[in-house]
Formats: sequence, structure tokens, C-alpha cells
Amino acid sequence: MKTLFALCLLSFSVWGQTSPMSAPGFDPSAIDRKADPCVDFYQYACGAWMAANPIPSDQSRWGRFDALAERNREILHKMLEEVSAARAGRSGIEQKMGDYYAACMDETTVDAKGAAPMKPDLDRIAAIRNKEGITDVVAYLFRNGANPFFRFASGPDAKNSSQVIADLDQGGLGLPDRDYYSKTDEKSVELRKQYVAHVQKMLELAGVGADAAAKQAQAVMAIETELAKASLDRVARRDPEKLYHKMTLKELDALGTGIAWAKFFKGLGAPKFPSLNVDVPEFVRAVNGVISSHSLDDLKAYLTWNLVRDSATALSKPFQEEAFNFFGKTLRGAKEMRVRWKRCVELTDQQLPDALGRKFVETTLGAEGMRRTHEMVGEIEEAMAGDLQSLAWMTPATQQQALVKLRAVLNKIGTNDKWETYSTIKISRDDFYGNTGRASQYEIRRTLARIGKPTDKALWEMSQPTVNAYYDPVRNNINFPAGILQPPFYDNQMDDAVNYGAIGSVIGHELTHGFDDEGRQFDAQGNLRDWWTEADAKAFTERADCLVGQYGGYTAVENIKLNGKLTLGENTADNGGLRLAYMALIEKLGGKEPPLKDGFTAAQRFFLGWGQIWCQNVTPETARLRAQTDPHSPGGFRVVGAVSNMPEFQKAFACKVGQPMVRAPACRVW
Repeated sequence: MKTLFALCLLSFSVWGQTSPMSAPGFDPSAIDRKADPCVDFYQYACGAWMAANPIPSDQSRWGRFDALAERNREILHKMLEEVSAARAGRSGIEQKMGDYYAACMDETTVDAKGAAPMKPDLDRIAAIRNKEGITDVVAYLFRNGANPFFRFASGPDAKNSSQVIADLDQGGLGLPDRDYYSKTDEKSVELRKQYVAHVQKMLELAGVGADAAAKQAQAVMAIETELAKASLDRVARRDPEKLYHKMTLKELDALGTGIAWAKFFKGLGAPKFPSLNVDVPEFVRAVNGVISSHSLDDLKAYLTWNLVRDSATALSKPFQEEAFNFFGKTLRGAKEMRVRWKRCVELTDQQLPDALGRKFVETTLGAEGMRRTHEMVGEIEEAMAGDLQSLAWMTPATQQQALVKLRAVLNKIGTNDKWETYSTIKISRDDFYGNTGRASQYEIRRTLARIGKPTDKALWEMSQPTVNAYYDPVRNNINFPAGILQPPFYDNQMDDAVNYGAIGSVIGHELTHGFDDEGRQFDAQGNLRDWWTEADAKAFTERADCLVGQYGGYTAVENIKLNGKLTLGENTADNGGLRLAYMALIEKLGGKEPPLKDGFTAAQRFFLGWGQIWCQNVTPETARLRAQTDPHSPGGFRVVGAVSNMPEFQKAFACKVGQPMVRAPACRVW
């Protein structure tokens, strides 16, 4: 069971074409002076920015997150260009990342090979003679980066977080969510038709005849539809108790015989283990049912599709273009594919994250930034401690437990304690497909080797150049990669008001995740344990339900409303994080009112700092996709949803009762 609460999920394969530009932590020119901050604060804070920053043609969303990610990508690009030349004197790690990038950039060689690099893997699937042979091939595909039928990894035991166990979870779908297979509205029906057509085209590119590919695509859709029906929905998955079912191997086998589990684990190279967590037992039963009820030919078609889909980025241009046509253009609304160097930078960062990350940290994160960020974290933690002790709705016993948990949070800011060297991976300048497979093999071995060992709380789930942050409940830590500790989130040259409104609110957001509807179920040690009194749990739920209703009333696009239950954790964190950051700023100012800057008070600059990190434009397709799958509300609703619940905002901008940014009754948990 892997449960991470991230600040924001970046779009899949939609990086921009525009050149990176400087981005101040606060930009007065972004403000729409014609808008009333008390009517629509998001339009006020971001309106001019949105008008001046249309979505680039290879993007499906363009916002301040994306612009910073683009600047980070330029830094990585320069690094990789410098180490990609086959020259003497490169270090071992420079050779790995340089040759990986060079092989990816050698489009001529990749295109000349076409589907040939994949042929041995396709032949392995074609050679399956009976259903007993499926297990070996599934294990082989997992080793090389594909994940047919389900997901298998390792992670801390949710009820004994000091130890790592094996974890088996639902998966195996090509569309973004289980509901895409069952919705009956016109757009969903049409999208499924387009998906089947896409699967057929990809199979044809892999060498399957047109008629056979059409039949196989229908088989793929039938199998995935059955897997979707058995999948737990996203709201239900927000309850960690529903994802914890510790079983012995004998109990796992009792769920069905489609996969020979002991054989699979051995073939994958996992160490022996007496038990594992099975997130969704009914899903495992469904997998066994699918294997039992479908023909061998249909199952081989499904495995072939998984291989082709997950290999497309390492294959020739026709594969990449067709993958983009569906997942980038049809599903997300991007108009054109990113230039190749951007795709290659992203792939290098994905597969060799520590190789790039170490150099990135050395280049971008200064000592002063580290010092001030750590200081800010401590101040916001103190604000949260004060807030917890002042809550009238929480009993003293639960308050004390909450304070114990808060004091136990580990802060990981901007760098790794240890770095992977990838010394055992063979990287070749003329074998990009092989490089991706060998990098996947390395990562799966590294992941599975943790089973049965003590939990490593220093482990990062994101690369350092990533523009994001997250809270990990089973490790009880907050994680801020170096990639986000830059303008517009944090700026050494910016006043405290803006920095606290931007990165300070992000810090508060992640801390608050430890106490939202999911995070609150884990104790100070990261164990899934009910440490709340019944009265406290009821009081929390009543306050959280207010946020469910508030955000559930917002319209994302056309007739699609936000799912207030799916976004509850993030909305709780936004509201709580903004309030904590404001409390910390007031404490920092010590009762003094700084002079106006750019015509704004410190309080106004604080809220503008918050609002402007969420400036963005989004395609209708991506807005629809995210409304159905993303636990985060769209940027505009994150801004107005939080400030409309804060009397401090209303005072800062002299808003009157009855105006849209004065919500009555206001929602508040923390």
C-alpha cells in the first residue's frame, strides 16, 4: 500500500516549448486590476498572467508549476549536453547519464531500428503455449518495466511501519481510471472507441496484421473492462483501512490460480517473504477470473499491448507519435508533441534520478536557501503546535497525541542523504531500448531488495529536480525536492510576506496532510492506528464535510463538478496550510507592519503570494480528465476556496459580508 499526499500532480508528457524566463516570487504585472479581489481573488491575482500566457502547443496545461519545471529542464538539458560527449575523463555517473541521454537523442538510430528492439520480447509472448506459461512472461515484463494485470512493489507495513513488506495492488488499465470503462455519457463512449482504435494502431506498428489487430484490440478492451469493474474507486482508496489486507502466500493462492504466485515472485527476483499486503483482494480474484475465462490468444494480445504501450517512448517515431495522438492530444488536448530533447531529459530524470539530481542540487540550491527554508519549516511547525492546542473541538487527550505526531515529523528539504551510483547498470550509446529495460531491471531489484528490511525514512519518492512536494504518512515525513525551492515558490531576494504565502503555505499544506482524513489515521510512528477518540473523529468529520460540500459545488468544465470527497485531503491541506503559514508570518513580523511594497500591505502580499503560485491555463480535455481522477482541485478553486474561508483575507482586502470571497458559514478544520 503506497499512500503519498503530494502538493500537485504534473501533467503527463505535456512539457512546453517556450524558452525559460525568470519568474519572480511575486509579479505585480500578473494582477488583473479590473477585477475585484473580494469577488474573484483568483482572477485578481492571476488574470493578467493568464491572458499573457496562453497554453503552448505541446502543453495541455500551462501554469507557474509548469514554467518552473521548464526552467529546471533547461538546467538538466545543459548538464546532459555537457556529459553526453564520449570523451575521456567522465566520471562513472557522468558516463551513465550522458550515454543514456545520447542514446535517447540518437533519433536516426532509434528510427532505423523500428520495432526490431522489441521483437525478442514479442516472441517471448508469442511462444506461450498454455496458460501455465503466462506467469513467467508476466514476471519478465515486470522486470523490464511493464505492469500487466496488477502492480507489485515494496513499502512499509502500514501497521508495522518500521518494516518493509511486499505489496500487491490493482492495476493493468490503459485508460486513466476505472470509471472510464463504464461511464455511458457521449464523450466517454466516444473516448473508448478512440482508445480501441489506438490500441489497434499500436499493435499494427508492432507487426500485427490489420484484421488481427482489430480483433486483439477488442480483446484488450474486454479484459481491461473486467479489471476496471473489480478495481476500487478513487474515493474508497482514500481510506487506508480498505487497502490493508495482510496475507500469507497460502491465503493469496486461495484467491485463485490464474497466476502461480510463488513462481511469479521468484521469477521477479523478490526475496522470500512469509506474508504481503494485498490492497484489493477482490481485484486479485478478478485477475484470476480473467485468466481463467479468456482464451490464450486474447491473453497474449493483452500482454502484447502492455509491452507495446510501456515501450513506446523507447521505440521509433511512429510509435511515439501514435502514443501522443491518443494520450497527449485526444485525452489531454495538447496540439503537438514535445521536442525530442525534452522527452529525453525527462526520461533520464525518471530512470536515473540520482544521477541528475545530485548535480542539480549542487547547481541550484544555495546555503542561504536551505537555511531560510529550514527556519520557515520550524516556524510553521510551531504555528501548527499552537493551533492544535487551541482547537476547541479536539479533546485534550487527542491534542496531546497530535502534538506527539507533529514533533515526530521528519523534515527532508532539498537534498538526499545518500545517492545511487547505478554502477551495475550497463548503458550503451546505441541501444536505447535496452537501456530503458536495464534501468527498469535495476530499479525493480532495488525496490524488491527492501522487503523484510527496516524502513528507510531517508528514501525519496521524487527526484530532486521535480517541482512538487509530498507528505509520506507511513514514514511521517515531509519532502521538498530542490526543484520546488525556487521562484515563484521561494526567492532569497523576496520579502517574508510573499515567501510565507507561497512556499510557506506549501510547507503548511504538507504538514496538514498528516492530519487530514487519510493522514490522521496514522500515528507518530507511521502506523495505521486509531488514536482518536470517537468524539474527536465525529467533530473532524463534521468539519471536513463542510469542505466536501464547498468544493463539490465548483464546476470544473462544462457539466463536470469537482468531487468533494476525492479532493477532500488536498482541500483540507490547502485551507490548513494557508492558515498556518499566515500565523507563522504574523509571529515572524512580531507586531510590526512593514511599509507598503508594490502598493500592497504585508498581508495582501502574503495572499497574492499564495494566489500567484496557482496561475494556470488548462485545456478542456485536461480539465475533464483531472476532475475525474485528480485528488487536487484546479488552481483557481484552490485559491478562492481557501481564502474565502479566512477572515484574515477578508480583513486584508476590506471585503464585505455577502461578497463571494466571504464564505458564510466558513469551513475550517485546522
